[in-house]
Amino acid sequence: MNEEIEWWDYDNAAEMAAAVAGDIGFIIESAIDARGAAVIALAGGKTPIPIYEALAAAKLEWKRVTIVPGDERIVPLSDPLCNVSMLAKFFLPKGARVMPIVPNAAADYKAAGRSADALMQDLHWPLDLCLLGVGRDGHAASIFPGPDFDDAISGPKTQRALGVMPDPLPADAPVPRVSLSLRAITAARALLIAVRGDEKRAVIESAIDQGRASPYPIGRVLADTELPVDIHWAP
Repeated sequence: MNEEIEWWDYDNAAEMAAAVAGDIGFIIESAIDARGAAVIALAGGKTPIPIYEALAAAKLEWKRVTIVPGDERIVPLSDPLCNVSMLAKFFLPKGARVMPIVPNAAADYKAAGRSADALMQDLHWPLDLCLLGVGRDGHAASIFPGPDFDDAISGPKTQRALGVMPDPLPADAPVPRVSLSLRAITAARALLIAVRGDEKRAVIESAIDQGRASPYPIGRVLADTELPVDIHWAP
């Protein structure tokens, strides 16, 4: 069990967004100072949008930053469900490289996963940062319960991304996904989690207590991460 998990509680989403954006900016600056570039994976969904608004306002060497989505819905880039298009809206105008990981016409989700993995193999590794959200069902990135769960959790050490078919499909986005693997997430130099609401907090607390035996994907992520993890929470 990871003993270095620290909770950061905020009064509201704006306060959390400012703090998390500050942390991400510091991680980016440190990576650029150390290695000349930063490669980060950012979460999709609605919760981190205020974080990205605050982060995009930061004066950083954006041309040295590569951003990939930590997971992606297998949909066209024009689809509102597309995570990389949401990220591009914030960070492409700043000069960052925002990298799509799903082919625009992917019909086979496993093939899409192999394609994403090949793209990731060309990146500076490990990630300098992975920012995760957590679902009410305990999923992290797009590591969901379902037929691809074991592969996502314990696939080859060299596998950075894979195709995932959640079971059941989430009602708000009923499509297959591509996701970072557990090994890719836990290898990151920094891992931040940003969530809102009592329900998700309760899920994460249960997952921490259960450790590697947790049925929640986030439980496996936290149990397998050796570095300190900061969990940022707002109501």
